Amino acid sequence: MSKVLAITGAGAMSEGMRQINPDVVPAFPITPSTQVIEDFSQFVADGKVDTEMITVESEHSAMSACIGAAAAGGRVMTATSSAGMALMWEMLYIASSMRQPVVMTLINRALSAPINIHADHSDSMGARDAGWIQLYAENNQEAYDNLIMAPKIAEKMDVRLPVMVCMDGFIISHCVQTMQLEDDDKVKKFIGGFESTYPVLDTENPSTWGALDLQDYYIEHKRAQHIAMKNAKDAIKKVSEEFADIFGRKYELFESYRIDDAERVIIAINSVCGEIKEVIDERREAGDKVGLLKIRSFRPFPYEEIAAALERVKIVTVLDRSESMGAYGPLFTEIRTALFDAPEKPMVYNRIFGLGGRELFMSDIHDIFEENKTYLETGKVEKMFDYLKVRGG
Repeated sequence: MSKVLAITGAGAMSEGMRQINPDVVPAFPITPSTQVIEDFSQFVADGKVDTEMITVESEHSAMSACIGAAAAGGRVMTATSSAGMALMWEMLYIASSMRQPVVMTLINRALSAPINIHADHSDSMGARDAGWIQLYAENNQEAYDNLIMAPKIAEKMDVRLPVMVCMDGFIISHCVQTMQLEDDDKVKKFIGGFESTYPVLDTENPSTWGALDLQDYYIEHKRAQHIAMKNAKDAIKKVSEEFADIFGRKYELFESYRIDDAERVIIAINSVCGEIKEVIDERREAGDKVGLLKIRSFRPFPYEEIAAALERVKIVTVLDRSESMGAYGPLFTEIRTALFDAPEKPMVYNRIFGLGGRELFMSDIHDIFEENKTYLETGKVEKMFDYLKVRGG
């Protein structure tokens, strides 16, 4: 039966992996995702799962082994962070291009240099074009739920793409929160058995993987990936509906928090959204019409749905916890694209925050709402792009 327990975000992910009981888990530990693999390896040692655990010499090897195991016909999972995923970079593209439904817990951590072990989104946002589905979580419960849904999304026959389930390093991964751990049998029944496509170990039906693909077919294969990613949007919706029917927690491509009548909205990702909700509730009590749009699915990105959700909003502040040097933040760029063709669109501007784990407090969020209130009253955004809480600025 299901139970409520106090557990870290990383611990929640290892429990989810235990319930899924993947065929193969290749892994190399890196802070702050080490606990996921550490706890899961204990489950393997204790005989609580049937998983073949492969301890490799690097993250590049870990993803290579994931691809090989998935191509052989197994359900495969792993976990990493930051520089670990950066070392996987080549293989991330190969996993998605070979349409292997690998599921990876990504505990977000800043990329070096300077070396930093704390949370920002430079790792996952740097991989936003690698062809992986990206799901983000505000807290431990959402991260666990996303992980339970991830194999079912990835393995849809019109999708067959890898999924990274993202959460903020330390802020969520090492924070103990109460959450509902679902019944093992219910989770297994929800996910179902794994159905492989053209497994290389099927000698009766031989297949070739990773063949040379020149100008005669390469672009068709890339288009097929793009179509699969578009299909993933419906898959996420359908799997989330099934999840809600069974477990009672409902998820969309994004969460609209008190935006039905909101004039001023913040758009953000991951753990900061919890603080933003607290500030919104305080300001709502004072009659201030503010709201939050929290992104859950960054890839595929729900352009049309976001444009529809913001059609009555007057001004939007987009918070990015990563940056694209010489350009606007990755989330801001997508939001501007979503709003470009909208007949009625809000003013929108970009703020970079929290790089390397710098905290954003509730007082800072109040300041953001005061700033966008001023911009709305004057009808002019003074700074389209800026950093929050930075020295010398």
